[in-house]
Amino acid sequence: QLSEDVERVSEHPTEEREGEMEVHEDASSVILPDSELGTTATSLRFSKTCLKNVFSVILLFIYLLLMAVAVFLVYQTISDFREKLKHPVMSVSYKEVSLYDAPGIAFYPGKAQLLSCKHHYYDHIPPLINPGQPGDIECTTQRINYTDPFTNQTMKYALVVQGPRDVKKKELVFLQFHLNGTDQDFSAIDYLLFSSFQEFIDSPKKAEFMKDCESSYSSWKFSGGFRTWVKMSLVKTKEEDGSETVEFKQETSVVNYIDQRTKARSDQLFFVVFEWKDPFIQTVQDIITANPWNTIALLCGIFLALFKAADFAKLSVKWMIKIRKRHLKRSHQAMNHIN
Repeated sequence: QLSEDVERVSEHPTEEREGEMEVHEDASSVILPDSELGTTATSLRFSKTCLKNVFSVILLFIYLLLMAVAVFLVYQTISDFREKLKHPVMSVSYKEVSLYDAPGIAFYPGKAQLLSCKHHYYDHIPPLINPGQPGDIECTTQRINYTDPFTNQTMKYALVVQGPRDVKKKELVFLQFHLNGTDQDFSAIDYLLFSSFQEFIDSPKKAEFMKDCESSYSSWKFSGGFRTWVKMSLVKTKEEDGSETVEFKQETSVVNYIDQRTKARSDQLFFVVFEWKDPFIQTVQDIITANPWNTIALLCGIFLALFKAADFAKLSVKWMIKIRKRHLKRSHQAMNHIN
């Protein structure tokens, strides 16, 4: 309404001046009967203008508050994105297989001797006929000598055996070792597991291959006088550079071996069983949960709202200034009219 009044006044300034002159000329001779009504209308108009100004100020503060919230959301979104980039989430997935790539089992028997090695299925291990006596070695084995990767001086002797493959048939490998006396209080044989026996066979430098395996994989022990049952599970870890590392987790259970040989003997017998725990290969990798496209879309929405709020605030300020000028102009004209 104020805008229409101002436009009407600006379009017909001559008529308004003539009306003012006529009123000025007749003011001395004519007395207006509705002076009180004019005063009331002026006060109502002033009240409406004041109320509009108050609402404009309130709206301006609301949009300034929205702008502050938008700025905070921008800062918080960028901070969360950077934090997620620094702290990726570990993702674990499982892949079911029916056949594993046969692992390599490297034994460090020392003075102990391998008596027998067989593959069995469905967890069935028949009783030993001649324990402590050489038996059938039906496993694929390979003997290797290499220098210790940690000292580079000591020579190490390893007996590498092909591990089980068929997980559905519960294939296992059963080995028997014999040690003819020891000067220690206890006797044990070290072993380590590596991912692929075939890679070891195909390697042209088997000594270097075993040195790398000993540097990368953990080693364990099994003791004499017990049957040690090892259930393996495979864990693959994907690194940030795209490479993949493989490690083994194992559950070990130990059962006492009852030596039923007639004569008392000072030698030690070692029994160990290797079997896959389950048909699932566990894959571990770091995943960055921060999606750049979602972040960009959110920032675009926030900036759009921010610019719209800033534009509305600017227009509100201009409108308030314009209304203020019109009000001052009308006050000035009223004062001139009174004068």
